[in-house]
Amino acid sequence: MNDTRQLGEQPSRPITIAVLAMGGQGGGVLVDWIVQLAENNGYIAQSTSVPGVAQRTGATIYYIELLAQRHAEAQGRQPVLALMPVPGEVDIVVTSELMEAGRAMVRGLVTPDRTTLITSNHRDYATVEKVVPGNGIADAQAVFEAAARHAHRFIHADMQALARESGSVISAVLFGALAGCGELPFGVSAFEDTVRQAGVGVDASLRALRAGFQAAQAPVRAEAPPDPMHTEPRPLPARAASPAVEPLRARIGREFPAPAHAMLGEGLQRVVEFQDVAYGTEYLDRLADLWPHLQRSCDAERGHVALVEAARWVAVAMAYDDVIRVADLKVRAERLQRLRREVGAAESEVVGATEFFHPRLEEVCGLMPRTWAERLDRSPFWRGTLQRWIGDGKRVRTHSVRGHLMLHALAALRRWRRASLRHEIEMAHLEGWLREVKALMAQDPSLGLELIRCRRLVKGYSDTHARGSSKFDRLMQAARELAGRPTAGSDLAALRTAALADPQGQQLQQRLGLLGLTTVS
Repeated sequence: MNDTRQLGEQPSRPITIAVLAMGGQGGGVLVDWIVQLAENNGYIAQSTSVPGVAQRTGATIYYIELLAQRHAEAQGRQPVLALMPVPGEVDIVVTSELMEAGRAMVRGLVTPDRTTLITSNHRDYATVEKVVPGNGIADAQAVFEAAARHAHRFIHADMQALARESGSVISAVLFGALAGCGELPFGVSAFEDTVRQAGVGVDASLRALRAGFQAAQAPVRAEAPPDPMHTEPRPLPARAASPAVEPLRARIGREFPAPAHAMLGEGLQRVVEFQDVAYGTEYLDRLADLWPHLQRSCDAERGHVALVEAARWVAVAMAYDDVIRVADLKVRAERLQRLRREVGAAESEVVGATEFFHPRLEEVCGLMPRTWAERLDRSPFWRGTLQRWIGDGKRVRTHSVRGHLMLHALAALRRWRRASLRHEIEMAHLEGWLREVKALMAQDPSLGLELIRCRRLVKGYSDTHARGSSKFDRLMQAARELAGRPTAGSDLAALRTAALADPQGQQLQQRLGLLGLTTVS
């Protein structure tokens, strides 16, 4: 490896640094620190920035060039520094998130003969990853492998986690990692002095800087962090936190096999938190009714797998997303605390958020009892009035008294949820699915298991829920048509994969045609 301390020694070659950061991550602060650091230590510094069009659709690219003042004085003239990074001519690339490191490599900013790549390996998922019905998360391992090939040095750690532990923001940790990599001709004390001169959040920023410094000094791991989509449920506790839930926890131990206890515990927690303890009883009743069918149809191992899958997806089906749920999540204290951490707000500062609600007419009617909803549906006047009020969505400012009370009022409708039309529809859909599962399990256990897994398609609310439910209903129909075929289970699994591949359902239509099943326009 070349002596990295030679950066800045050549009169005709400035030190070149590119910083890629998203909105709210303090990229501008990091660049200001780097510029101040250089100027404090006898360097001429110039920084520029090109902002992305929006958060997670394009990070801001900051570019910095540093040239020792002594080189300019020796030549008797001021240097002309570049305004944008040039592929192949960047010494250090600093990115605030793993996929931004990937984008830096795609742009040609990272080269094996020159560039030190410093990145946080946590993920902030892009819109294109979130809109995919299934798992749209990009492959992190591919970025790690590319960085190992294309960077002269590759330094990574979970800088976001270090920032949280330090009570600061990620920019301070990245500044510390820049000090720890040893590429710049400045000691760590110079970095610390720069933070002190800034005079804002000094103690927390210094803690974060030192954490980043230590992370850069530690041996670099070759492997990627664990896939966040592959998590194991927590073991069933020895005792429930609430006395009211303890009888349900004990029931899991009595009535169900041990391999399913962890998932049943997670599912129970989800539905109780969604509604109440009585709803948790309904959850276990449904699974207790299903379990004998699985025992009769499957061997022990497959029966346990089917029960675990059913415990997962019945809980998801019962804890469906509605306007009440969305409002409840948005007014929770832990969410406000997370927002405050993300923006680095002090305790005395007011943090506001504008929430965007865009429910369809069906979601609003779904909050009402069936008789009210049907009466409204028959009235063109009230339908039109409600449609105009919803319009293109509502923007609710949660930091205002009116906005906060509005969300609290919506969340309070939870106590009447069971009387709503939406709940009636969801429970009827759930029961229809379970009846189909029981019937198919008796004919073909592999097909029944795959139909249980198909419930993954139904999620979200409004248009997202409508699209997912439509695909799910189509797969239920396909399961009936596939029954009796030797490859029915694998065929339904392939259809589910196709349905999860794109929001429009084009791949599902193609796969249905290939299998000779009924397609829908």
